[in-house]
Amino acid sequence: MSAMKIELDHVTVDYEEKNRSFTALKDVSFGVEDGEFVSIVGASGCGKSTLLSVLEGVYNRFTGSVSINGSPVNGAGTDRGVVFQHYSLFPWMTTRSNIAFGIRQVRKDLSKKERLALADEYLNKVGLAGYGGKYPSQLSGGMQQRAAIARALAMDTDILLMDEPFSAVDPKNRKELQELLLRLWEGEERNGRRKTVVFVTHDIDEAILLSDRIVVMTSHPGTVAEILSVPFARSGRGSHLREERSYSGFREKIMSIFRGEVYNRIGGEEVVI
Repeated sequence: MSAMKIELDHVTVDYEEKNRSFTALKDVSFGVEDGEFVSIVGASGCGKSTLLSVLEGVYNRFTGSVSINGSPVNGAGTDRGVVFQHYSLFPWMTTRSNIAFGIRQVRKDLSKKERLALADEYLNKVGLAGYGGKYPSQLSGGMQQRAAIARALAMDTDILLMDEPFSAVDPKNRKELQELLLRLWEGEERNGRRKTVVFVTHDIDEAILLSDRIVVMTSHPGTVAEILSVPFARSGRGSHLREERSYSGFREKIMSIFRGEVYNRIGGEEVVI
């Protein structure tokens, strides 16, 4: 990792609601390197999803600047794939067709047969071989999210934007999906590079497991409190990691940022988060 893939420079987002102004993000600046996995964590209302919408290019009413590969973001692009919290599969399409539809948006050169074959390849990668003919309503929540991940990966975009993609599934499926995402991200080498991932979550343990760096946001308005490099080697991030003293210390460091932010915001009354 060396080149900066994504750069945000003093990004501020103001809303107007019922004749009142509301600042969702204020003076947000950070960069994401090519091939890096960066998580954005913060309490509800800190502007995490708004920030992802800015990166996606679907929300452009902001001040400051956002660039990808040195060029300003002026709208949605085929260099960005998105995985949402609630699956976002078309209910009238089979699972295979949902993935093939995503591929079609970025690979106009492929025939229908080739798109369907590629869809089956990625269904197999996420453990859904044999489910291509099923409709979303016939799949569990965890299976639907696997399909959504398969679609994003099959589109083969340089960047993956993920908005709390595992929060709607049960703990067992969440753990499996986390491991699946890491396995695919680490194994998906294209031209010798990993995809660049920006991952929104409110789960600190999830952020530590997945990330190279963690951007910790404060709320009302959302600002960058601190950016932390995850100090654990990826090869050592197994189930035993949480038992290590260094893990609890790093996790407590992140929590202390939240505590300090809440403490200052309410004027001195300690609140347990």
